[in-house]
Amino acid sequence: MLRIGILGCGRIGQVHARSLMRMPDTSLVAVSDAFADAANALAQQTGAQVRDTDAILAATDIDAVIICTPTDTHFELIQTAAKAGKAIFCEKPVDMSTARIQDCLDVVTANGVAFLTAFNRRFDPNFALVQSRIAAGEIGDVEIVTILSRDPNPPPISYIKSSGGIFRDMMIHDFDMARFLLGEEPVQVFAVGSALVDPAIGAAGDVDTAAVTLTTASGKICQISNSRRASYGYDQRIEVHGSAGMLRAENVLENTVEIATEAGFKRAPTQHFFLERYEAAYLAEMAHFVDAVTKGTPLTPTITDGLKAQQIADAAAQSLTTGQPVAL
Repeated sequence: MLRIGILGCGRIGQVHARSLMRMPDTSLVAVSDAFADAANALAQQTGAQVRDTDAILAATDIDAVIICTPTDTHFELIQTAAKAGKAIFCEKPVDMSTARIQDCLDVVTANGVAFLTAFNRRFDPNFALVQSRIAAGEIGDVEIVTILSRDPNPPPISYIKSSGGIFRDMMIHDFDMARFLLGEEPVQVFAVGSALVDPAIGAAGDVDTAAVTLTTASGKICQISNSRRASYGYDQRIEVHGSAGMLRAENVLENTVEIATEAGFKRAPTQHFFLERYEAAYLAEMAHFVDAVTKGTPLTPTITDGLKAQQIADAAAQSLTTGQPVAL
């Protein structure tokens, strides 16, 4: 039985709590949040205790922590949890600073604790199947990866101002997916971007429409397209072209029913946003964490994966500023 504490009871903390409630080999012992109402509400839903964060990190009856707090709190929580010998499940990004992520990697390694960076899209059943079929050689050598990721609506400007920018906040998932599918590390990044959705996003120092090209040492290419707005819903697609064929994962729709009339063919809209679209991925991700920690087997994605995605995000931001490709 893996005994777990959740730090942060907001939207994503609630998602992970629901996953744990479906796993008989776990016990959600305690939760904490800066807002008492949020912690109390989740505790009532799950039967967990409400404790303060320091108490959870020091507790002898908790084996692992799930960090769902704001990014600027992750560094201290990781340092304390690792020194306390607790397994760590941390939402992305690990930190906005690659130097601080490296510090976290060092303390995690020194204390020998398990660490998972929560890039949940690796656990999406369709995306995971594409990767496994690439690994099986179905399409030969990978040549071009295309990733499309577009949100239905932009977040509040207050969030934009503290998010670290579209590359570190939104596209970081796609950077990890690019590494997952390419099978090689990118060595060059070139980014372009504009504020086309909301001028206030540009005024806040960010862009809402961006494209990045990644290139590996052998010449493999990944093209990533992001937008903070998609009038037709949440757009999440990947395509991998190889020497012997192509693999593609399309959007997940609200249902699979299609109607055909004299006006043409009509299908259901996409699932609205990430909570619905990636529900299965969140569950599989947590199941992997619990299983690996319980059995002592390797976890993936690791804190090193979190570091590498952040390095690519930093390079993309630099490329956007300079207008030039950036070497990794």
